[in-house]
Amino acid sequence: MAHQRRTLPEIARAEALTAQRTELSTRLGLERTATSDLSAEVRKADADVSQVRSRRERDLRRLDTGAVGSPRELEQLQHEIVSLDRRIEVLEDAELDVMEQLERAEDTLAGSEVEWASLETELSTVLAARDGALAELDQEAKRIRTERDQAAATVPGELLTLYEKLRAQHGGVGAAALHQRRCEGCRLELNAADLREIATEPAEVVLRCPECNRLLVRTAESGL
Repeated sequence: MAHQRRTLPEIARAEALTAQRTELSTRLGLERTATSDLSAEVRKADADVSQVRSRRERDLRRLDTGAVGSPRELEQLQHEIVSLDRRIEVLEDAELDVMEQLERAEDTLAGSEVEWASLETELSTVLAARDGALAELDQEAKRIRTERDQAAATVPGELLTLYEKLRAQHGGVGAAALHQRRCEGCRLELNAADLREIATEPAEVVLRCPECNRLLVRTAESGL
């Protein structure tokens, strides 16, 4: 039992960390997708700005080289350059906004990745401790089964059959100690008459609890 009590916190911690790992994995997936999408937006915004800048540069070259053939065309070209300047300003503001979003997303993702690395390290340590403790518990269970089998070999066949039948009927507990006038199986205190009757029975007599019908084992602490 001491091994079982020691492993319970390790098992519970491993389960908690595994659940946390699953949740963090989902969050990391979303954050990586968000970062990737924002990176794509930044690239697109940069391409949009470059495209408009290239058009503005072509217009300026036409203006500087005197390639414009008429005053009306010159006016249209100048108007377009002003419009392109406004468009570039709008696009650069949008690009800056997306870049700021990307920076925040990358910071969040970096924090989650640090958390993931720390969680993986802790989970690995806890799982190793849990597996080691469970292995010890398994060895203890094997030892107890061996001792039980050895003890069962010394019990008369009819009594062992009765015990197994009662054990099946009472949730795995076919026999219980009589402790301080109380059956440890059903936790009920026996009345005075039953106790007097039990006290008069020889040590080799097989006793039954008058309340739950389990085999009753007398000890020095039975209170008889």
